[in-house]
Amino acid sequence: MPRDESTRQRLKRQSRSDTVPELAVRRLVHAKGLRYRVDKSPVAGMRSRADLVFKRAKVAVFIDGCFWHGCPEHSTMPKNNPDWWREKLSANKARDLRIVGELETQGWVALRFWEHEPPELVAEKIQDVVRHRT
Repeated sequence: MPRDESTRQRLKRQSRSDTVPELAVRRLVHAKGLRYRVDKSPVAGMRSRADLVFKRAKVAVFIDGCFWHGCPEHSTMPKNNPDWWREKLSANKARDLRIVGELETQGWVALRFWEHEPPELVAEKIQDVVRHRT
């Protein structure tokens, strides 16, 4: 855990779901007539939760934050406690890959997008995949 108490408190306040990029994508996907579950585990017993889940189409959507998931364009390494952060962020990336693999072995499609991607393009891609699978 971060050593600095102010950092710890700031991290506790950060939203895990209903982020601005996620809400923008959800509004657009809903406007396209697609219905989904929010912040739900796609497969019973899986500890990971997808941002949008299309159960019938077996599509799980993740809108990844650039910092937390290691975006190649925008990721930065904190200066305080860098060893802890390197391990934490590396574990996040490994978990993301593991979850995608688990979903694929169970017949799901996992779509991952970065928070900085244009919501219109993300919604379009989601619509294409969901409609193709139903």
